[in-house]
Amino acid sequence: MIFSLSLQAEEVGERWGTAERERKYYRLVDLPIPKNLVIEAGAFCDLPDGRIAVGTRHGDVYFITGVDAANPEPKYHLFATGLDEIFGLSWKDNGLFVTHSAELTKVSDTNNDGTADRYDVVSDAWGYGTYHEYAFGSKFDPKGNLFVALGLSSSYHSQELFRGWILKVTPEGKSIPYASGVRSPGGIGFNEHGALFYIESQGPWNSACSLKFAKEGGFMGHPISYNWYKYAPNMGDAPIEPKNGSSTLAESQRISQLDPYAVVFPYIRMGRSLSGFVVDQTGGKFGPFENQIFMGDYTQSIIVRATTEQVNGVWQGACYPFREELSTGLLNVKFTPQGRLISGGTNRGWPVRGLKPYALERLEWTGVTPFEIKRINITPKGFTIHFTKPADPKTASLPENYRVSSFTYPYHQGYGGPVIEATDAKVTQVELAKDGMSATITVDSIIKGHIHEFNLAPILDLDGETLVHNFAFYTVNEIPK
Repeated sequence: MIFSLSLQAEEVGERWGTAERERKYYRLVDLPIPKNLVIEAGAFCDLPDGRIAVGTRHGDVYFITGVDAANPEPKYHLFATGLDEIFGLSWKDNGLFVTHSAELTKVSDTNNDGTADRYDVVSDAWGYGTYHEYAFGSKFDPKGNLFVALGLSSSYHSQELFRGWILKVTPEGKSIPYASGVRSPGGIGFNEHGALFYIESQGPWNSACSLKFAKEGGFMGHPISYNWYKYAPNMGDAPIEPKNGSSTLAESQRISQLDPYAVVFPYIRMGRSLSGFVVDQTGGKFGPFENQIFMGDYTQSIIVRATTEQVNGVWQGACYPFREELSTGLLNVKFTPQGRLISGGTNRGWPVRGLKPYALERLEWTGVTPFEIKRINITPKGFTIHFTKPADPKTASLPENYRVSSFTYPYHQGYGGPVIEATDAKVTQVELAKDGMSATITVDSIIKGHIHEFNLAPILDLDGETLVHNFAFYTVNEIPK
């Protein structure tokens, strides 16, 4: 046991080292699980009666009450069982739509005894042959469509139908191929603007984890699943092959179906295996990050934030550190009715930083606002950095206190990839807003296709406090005209 824990610490890398300060603003609360239950949570869903449904990797669905109590002692009711590796839950038409490895199933309680008694196949339009062929389901869009992101076979191949694809399942139950080129998704859903995105894991053709826009007819970057285009006549011909060792920006200009990856999460610094995500729509109950994307990381046992924007018709955005110290590998997150963030997961399968084999935990805002980089937006000549609290004019008005550098990763068929083309940019001007809540900086170089790193360590708030997390990363695919 001692050996395995030391190996785990070596494999997952270093922490940010900010946990002590994070606790002041976001409290971590355990949601106890009875000793006779194994809850490896892969999906969450609100129910009409106020309970929360949780789907597990063992294929069970539990209904939970009491997650928002001051001293939580949740009650767990087994609603359904016999499913497999659940990574999607959504409620509609008096039933749960469960996305699991082999199919999308509607699970219903027709005699109202509190336990599922009907399991209807909604879609089994994809193949399933190995343990690693996970399927991730979205919530319903406004038209009643649900989207399923399908991981590759054994992580590297596409040996079963539509492995490495995204499918759209219509309200009538029709399954339509939607996008190809997926590698190993960790979650699929809608960003703060309502557009469909999914999380992609680091691996072949993906040098780091990323948040990608899933456009209809699109190619998500990994060509191994081209073999199924003959079964997707609505998608047209397969895209041309990407050039090994190029860049997503260059290849997106050659391959019309490919968009450069919207938000790239620097490897290890911002996670190694990002998972399910959710948008903060709590109306301020979770603090100053309304309409931002929150997601967990399986390996690092951390939670990070992201924001997106569309520039010249292309999606891009930034990622920010948020909270470490989670107890297990995170598979999914969800906001409760009272605006707390529930996380769940497991350590089964791969090494993780958290020491528990599985856990349910709740992050809650203490009511004290942290001094943080709230959001970064690009401008024609630089960036606007928004803060959660007014910045001190003496430190926030000095160009030398804003350190900006950039780098990128190769777009290649190898597993992961090194940082390349690292460069520094010079901040030549700072315009601090009168209220101190934002600073617009001018830089001498913005490089398309690069991840721009911001280090704002010298900047203080009006109380003389430094930023809780003084760094963030913005992926530049386009520069505003």
